[in-house]
Amino acid sequence: MTEELKKGLEGVLVAESSLSYIDGDEGKLVYRGYTIDDLAENASFEEVVYMLWHGELPNREELSEFKAAMAEERHIDDGVQRLVRDLAEADEEPMAALRTIVSELSAYDPDADADPTDEAANLRKGRRITAKIPTALAAFARIRNGDDPVDPREDLDHAANFLYMLNGEEPDDVLADTFDMALVLHADHGLNASTFSATVTASTLADLHSAITSAVGTLSGSLHGGANQDVMEMLKEVDASGKDPLQWVQDAIEEGRRVPGFGHRVYNVKDPRAKILSKKSKALGEAGDMKWYDYSVAVEDFLTDEKGLAPNVDFYSASTYYQMGIPVDIYTPIFAMSRVGGWIAHVLEQYEDNRLIRPRARYVGPDDRSVPSLEER
Repeated sequence: MTEELKKGLEGVLVAESSLSYIDGDEGKLVYRGYTIDDLAENASFEEVVYMLWHGELPNREELSEFKAAMAEERHIDDGVQRLVRDLAEADEEPMAALRTIVSELSAYDPDADADPTDEAANLRKGRRITAKIPTALAAFARIRNGDDPVDPREDLDHAANFLYMLNGEEPDDVLADTFDMALVLHADHGLNASTFSATVTASTLADLHSAITSAVGTLSGSLHGGANQDVMEMLKEVDASGKDPLQWVQDAIEEGRRVPGFGHRVYNVKDPRAKILSKKSKALGEAGDMKWYDYSVAVEDFLTDEKGLAPNVDFYSASTYYQMGIPVDIYTPIFAMSRVGGWIAHVLEQYEDNRLIRPRARYVGPDDRSVPSLEER
């Protein structure tokens, strides 16, 4: 056993995976051998999820069957609907609500009692979880605003159906395609904190719902999910200040404020997903209001030129989602909605070659103590 301490497990290899690869120096992200640029341009979210779960991109027949199977699972049971309403009416924090909802989904899953390592059952569970999270999230967002939930439609693709349930109207092709691409970009990203949390849970032979609930809870932390929400709040602050965005960011840095959406534990250059989303943010701005994209560019240019910092995926997803009319406080649940495909793939991979994940800690506490009597304490 090595005695070298690696806080945060940074740089420590704990598993082998065939799912995704990150080259932080080159700014490259690969899912099962395909670059993220290629997938974002040429594959839908459903195709990417199928590939992550099965190893290969689906042919036309496989894709049709997979999409139909997913669409059939979109409706949520009455008990889950009641829970969603209770959480929304209580104004629960969205990620806390989603964590509770995912756990509740297990109570209504037909395969709830299956062996945790039953791959066929886990694939069925995975389809249900992936299909039902958007329905529950859209219903939560609408009920909270005093609107009735919108039932899912089986004739719409995954991304378009979510926007339809969220807004009550079918999105145009530009919005649907943009959102679908965003889901693809967030579908997997190596052994990040939430994915590692899911695999640790799975390594105990806990069931799939438990592993995904663990991942959602981990994603809720401010150091993992939530940065895109912080970015949008920052951009709104820039807008409200009336300052030139360059002046605003200079003042923020001088005041010692941390600017969200920059830096990454893996990438030493610009996140490849940020490059793609910046183009989408610009395109949406050209069709509407350019200010959110312009603010983003001004902040990026200053921090890159003056501080050598590069934006991560959260930075441009903020203005992209905002221009699509998505409420800011469900940005992180949407992150979960896309990453669930990758979480499930990693859990399946863990079950396939399982060993309990059990690292050790270096003890730095006191030694050789004796318990004193109560009178002596």
